[in-house]
Amino acid sequence: MTTERKGVFREGGRKQNLPNKKTTSGFDRTAISTTPVYKMADALSLLRQYNMQKKPIVDSDDQIVFDQFAFPKVAKTNYLIYKTGKDGLAKDYYTLESLLFLLKNVALSYPLYVQRAVAQKIPVVRLPDRRGVLSYLNGEVDSSPSVDKSAPLELGVQRSASVGKAVKRPPETEEDSTAKKQRLEEQEAKMKLDRERLAAKLDAPKQNELLTDKLRSLSEALPVEKIAAIKAMRLAKKRATVKAADNEMVTTDISKPEERTFLTADTAVTHDILSRERLRHTRKSVLHSTGKNFSNVLAVLSSVYAREDGAKKRGSSAHNESGRESKSAPVAYNRYDQERFGTREETAEGFTIDTMGTYHGLSLKSVTEKAAKVQQKSSSAAAAAAVAARAPASGHEKPPPSQARSRSVPHAKSPTLPKKESRTPIVIIPAAVTSLLTMYNVRDFLQDYRFVSVEEKKHAGAKREVDVMIQRKKANGSTVLYRVVDNPMKLSSSEWERVVAVFVHGPAWQFKGWPWLTADGSPVDIFAKVQAFHLKFEGFKTDLNVQKWNVQLIEISRTKRHLDYAAVLQFWQITERFIAKSFPQLHY
Repeated sequence: MTTERKGVFREGGRKQNLPNKKTTSGFDRTAISTTPVYKMADALSLLRQYNMQKKPIVDSDDQIVFDQFAFPKVAKTNYLIYKTGKDGLAKDYYTLESLLFLLKNVALSYPLYVQRAVAQKIPVVRLPDRRGVLSYLNGEVDSSPSVDKSAPLELGVQRSASVGKAVKRPPETEEDSTAKKQRLEEQEAKMKLDRERLAAKLDAPKQNELLTDKLRSLSEALPVEKIAAIKAMRLAKKRATVKAADNEMVTTDISKPEERTFLTADTAVTHDILSRERLRHTRKSVLHSTGKNFSNVLAVLSSVYAREDGAKKRGSSAHNESGRESKSAPVAYNRYDQERFGTREETAEGFTIDTMGTYHGLSLKSVTEKAAKVQQKSSSAAAAAAVAARAPASGHEKPPPSQARSRSVPHAKSPTLPKKESRTPIVIIPAAVTSLLTMYNVRDFLQDYRFVSVEEKKHAGAKREVDVMIQRKKANGSTVLYRVVDNPMKLSSSEWERVVAVFVHGPAWQFKGWPWLTADGSPVDIFAKVQAFHLKFEGFKTDLNVQKWNVQLIEISRTKRHLDYAAVLQFWQITERFIAKSFPQLHY
């Protein structure tokens, strides 16, 4: 009767199943024998045993060797990872490599250990498991709750005794070290001799070298053809000499393997240098600029294109076959293309806009009366055109008087009103680049009551303006315009009469070419006609000229920007009092 039983044995408290054995006399006793084949321990037990007994553990490329047993580095142990196997998570175990790496770096702090493990791509033992793992592997405790006895074990490969012994390297004796040192000294001496031989060949003088101190002009003794032939012979001999020397060096140093040490060393160094070279810039990378912005150029080109496109459309309009002028397609409005509305015919036919007219200086009554007259004139012209259209085309009809007058004077100009003088006050600031107040930041200071340095405005991309209009908001809610310039040489005589204030920089050449100068060029009389100011930082020394002149000082802080409001308010109060006293005809 044949029966089949499954043998069971326990190793370290763990139950393991053995292969089925078929017997002919009942139960096979050999199934539970403790032969060495089935007494192979798992990786965790071997690691704990070798660590406690301080036995050497060999860490090879892809295996960890315990004398006669070898395990892959990625072999799973039966030590559970923290928080796995709970709350629906699958069980996961530490690898043999991660536990061995922890034992080797147990003296490191945990952050440094994690950093080195990540750099070597080794799984990290989590911080809650660190103390338990070390206690179990060092033999401080006999068991651990994290050791899963029901986990599937990965058995290692059994090695023969000869293989295990071959792993150990015999220690180097004193005789071996002496022989190795002598061998290295011989190689260095040979390389030095090779260098000296090569240097001697390169620096050796040529046998047929000419002496330059004994040369003299041969143009008198030899003809030009003879000199050219001698030069050709010398060059040919020189080429043959260099070629022979090169061939000799090659046959001497490279043909024999024992004499190629020096050249081989130089080749290795050259390859090392070339491998470290990095391409910095190419012609393409230099031409590609990343710090330039050409958006303003594109805007100018688009405006020029729109202007040329409008001119082409106006020129391409032609009369149709019936003699009537065909209307061109409507063009989008462009403030820089006002030439299209320059003639009176286009103004009357298109938008009924008088581009030369103005309402500046007129009262509301005069504007309404003028609009009524224009409307009456347009209605009479429309009535006359209707009568002319109903009249028979006999040729004896006389045109209406209004139509006749319009034909005789097709472009009668309306009477122009006298131009009214501007009442906007003018403030002059220094044009020097070292001045605290320039055209870059004058609006921020006088209008927004906040000082911004010129460097900050330039860094933000601000552009310098020719004229700046400042809106002075008064306490009663009204707004007064002030014009700020830094080039007074462009002012007309009427504009000079509206100059109410000036910011003094310090040097006297700022007032060169100004009116009201004295005979010696002193600007003293200017400060009697114009209110002068000098802007400076607190704690800085005042200019000597400013101390002598009638100038109002305005001091601001370098860092406390909340104090700027008081300084600007002081300027406006002094300026408005001066305008009320000396320029009552201006707006203020």
